[in-house]
Amino acid sequence: MEFETIVFEVEDRVATVTLNRPDRHNAFNEQMALELTRAWTLIKQDPEVACIIVTGAGDKALCTGMDVADVARGGTNRSQDPNAQKREDQPWFKITALQNKCWKPVITAINGMVVGGGLHFVADSDLTIAAEHATFFDTHVKVGLVAGIEPVGLARRMPLEAVMRMSLLGGSERMSAQEAHRLGLVGEVVAADQLMTRARALALMIAEHSPAALARSKQAIWESLDRGLEDGIEHAWQIIIKHNGSPDLEEGAKAFVEKRKPKWAPYTGD
Repeated sequence: MEFETIVFEVEDRVATVTLNRPDRHNAFNEQMALELTRAWTLIKQDPEVACIIVTGAGDKALCTGMDVADVARGGTNRSQDPNAQKREDQPWFKITALQNKCWKPVITAINGMVVGGGLHFVADSDLTIAAEHATFFDTHVKVGLVAGIEPVGLARRMPLEAVMRMSLLGGSERMSAQEAHRLGLVGEVVAADQLMTRARALALMIAEHSPAALARSKQAIWESLDRGLEDGIEHAWQIIIKHNGSPDLEEGAKAFVEKRKPKWAPYTGD
């Protein structure tokens, strides 16, 4: 499938999704949002994909959010029709794996600035790696928009005061990669020329494991965040029970005993 605003590649069971509008600092317009939704659908359905890397083209930015030029042209949905205001109907809220209920693991390789709506890719990521020059800030309030959706996701990853500082300062200060690591927003900081090498090394390690077990582990963990402890554990248990019918359970044990690499069953989602 051809794309105009992203680059989509699959190699060694790892898909790489590159936001490809470097002239706009990889800001997403409606076309990119729709293409990302299509890409996540392909990934969910492709049995050859076990892990995904998300990054941006160039070395300036991962993503600077929604393209302001689109906003100025009225490209976002501002209709007063309440039926047109449903979040699930907006393409802007289907840009990440989590938003598309794609449970395959995602590594986000942060190659520069992450601004506003671009923070979705960090908030919804499973593993995050940042280049040393990466910065994080939110300009929603600066241009008269509510900093609402992204901060809610970020509050799961770092302290509330840090989220409020980013949201309310409107980009007057920028969080460095080192500070983001200290706060737990990113898991690792590397030299820029090592970013994709390290991301791919992690992805290949992840892709060695059972695709079904990976996806269901991710699902159990993320969905627990919307539940209380007891409810979250019970929900995880139901996912485990479901997985117990997978051939990977027996194959994993046999491979361990026979000292060989497992031959995992294809996984395309439930």
